[in-house]
Amino acid sequence: MVDTVNILSGGAAQGLVRGLGEAFKAKTGFGIDGEFGAVGVMADKLRASTPADLVILTQALVAKLAAEKLVVPSSVADVGRVETALAVRSGDPRVTVKTEADLREVLRSADAIYVPDTKASTAGQHVAKVLDQLGVAYEVTSRLKIFPNGATAMRELAMSTATRPIGCTQATEIIATDGIALSGALPPGYELVTMYTAGVTARAAHPNEAAALIALLTGADHRELRQRVGFAG
Repeated sequence: MVDTVNILSGGAAQGLVRGLGEAFKAKTGFGIDGEFGAVGVMADKLRASTPADLVILTQALVAKLAAEKLVVPSSVADVGRVETALAVRSGDPRVTVKTEADLREVLRSADAIYVPDTKASTAGQHVAKVLDQLGVAYEVTSRLKIFPNGATAMRELAMSTATRPIGCTQATEIIATDGIALSGALPPGYELVTMYTAGVTARAAHPNEAAALIALLTGADHRELRQRVGFAG
């Protein structure tokens, strides 16, 4: 049986972690296991003593967990920035959203809007805020399709039978999902770029291997992979 490093991670990093599995195994002999989901839920799992060797969450959350002595401060390293973006099914026309008016029109004309948890996920919280800012929250509430995380929301969008569905979540989750396409960023004043950060947990069973995985996640050797799956510098 292969030893594994356990991760609690935001869904934004799932594609990157998957892409590093072979390199990590070659370097350490370990596999990678764990959970990916809404960052708030993952942080609460760590607080509830769910076994984990490292976390990959938003920079602010990792700093908070370090202050709570749940993450080793000296191990913390930024992985990269991820944009919240729009998604459509692969066969549907892309939407171009350059202004606030464009975004309002796209959301109003969609008959289903697929999003992650609007309370515990980074992108979901942002979507809720955007709908309020645009003044369309009440109007589109019945069309919101809310799922526990962005990956699930995007898989559901891919299978949607709606006429004009749209999705909004982290670009990395959109890129990692078959059957949907990245349709563009949110317009100025509504954009969200989130820094994701990794850290070894204070109760890590395999702290050395966790540190080795962080080195792979953040290293110059894998910059091209990070960009390909949707992370920026």
